[in-house]
This record gives sequence, structure tokens and C-alpha cells, in this order.
Amino acid sequence: MTVVLTDLDRLREVAFQQHGFVTTGQALESNVSHASLSMMVRRGRLERAGHGLYRVPQVPVTQYDEFQRAVLWTGFPEACLSHDTALDAWGISDINPNDIHVTVAAKRRITREVPQYYVIHKQDLSQEQVTWWEGIPIVTATEAVEQCIKSGVQTYLIRQALERAPRTGIIPKQELVRLAKLLETRGVSRKRWVGERGLVHEL
Repeated sequence: MTVVLTDLDRLREVAFQQHGFVTTGQALESNVSHASLSMMVRRGRLERAGHGLYRVPQVPVTQYDEFQRAVLWTGFPEACLSHDTALDAWGISDINPNDIHVTVAAKRRITREVPQYYVIHKQDLSQEQVTWWEGIPIVTATEAVEQCIKSGVQTYLIRQALERAPRTGIIPKQELVRLAKLLETRGVSRKRWVGERGLVHEL
């Protein structure tokens, strides 16, 4: 017997892999039209969760929803959790960021207003620098520590990460040595400024 999938079924398949969220682009790739999206919103079968972002109500809410939403909000496939947020996620430091940090490719341009609690960084990351955490793309613990060193996170929080990482094995020994040296040598010459609201630019 042939099983016919409804538009909501198609969206649900995607949403189950993304804490209930689906982007307009992903909907279109699943052959769900703009008109169908609007109709499902009107009927309460779909919730608007942001610009070009929807949530399927049938998918249970989790404590990781806001992190998934932040990554998908950018609309860029390479977007991932990073910096302070990633360091916190890996559980090797007492860092407790108020904002959600996300990194996108250096070439990206965000023309709409960035929510106050998002900090968008621009950096070209290799496949080796990105992994998964609770089904959400995130920089590795090694990259998170390096990003935090370069962005000026307090030294004692970085030292905590370097001291605790060996217990978990999430940062290779040679990388721990390199990061410790990087922490010792970081200076005040690094240029950093804040441009658009919530958007951090770094050199």
C-alpha cells in the first residue's frame, strides 16, 4: 500500500531532527510551498518562530530548543554554536553566557536586525572544527577554547577548561599544550569592535 505524505508529515520529518524547527528553505526542498506554510500557520498546525523559521507543535519542547533556533535563524547551512556558548556546552568551564553565540562563514551578510541575545561571529571553519552536540552543529571543544582566548574571555575560565579537559579527553594533549601557550601570549593588540547590534567582527 502506498503511503501518501501530507505537507505537515514532510515538515515533521525534518523538524524531528531539529528540535521541532524547520526553515522556509527546508520546507521548499521538501516540496512544501509558501502557500501551504501560510495555510498551516492559519490553522494552528505550524507556529512562526522567526523570519523564515517555523516550529511543528507536535514535536516536544526540549532545553536545547533556543540553541537550535539560533543556528537556524541565520538561514545559513554552515551556522553553528561557537565561542562562549560552545565552551559552556562542552561543560569544561564555569562560563555562563547570557547570549547565544553563533558562527557563520566570513562572507555572509546579515541585513535584518539581530536579536539582542544573539552574537553572530564570522569565521571560515573547516569540517574538522565543527561537530554535533544534542543534534545541533557546534565547534569542537578545541576550537571553542581558541575562540574564547581570542575574543577575550576571562583567563580563569579558560584555565578551568584547560585543566578539566584532560578528564574528558575532548581536547587532544597536543592541542592543550598549544592552547596553553596561546593563552599565555595573547596580548592587547588584537583588534575587536562591535558593529551592527549583536554582530561581532574580529580580526
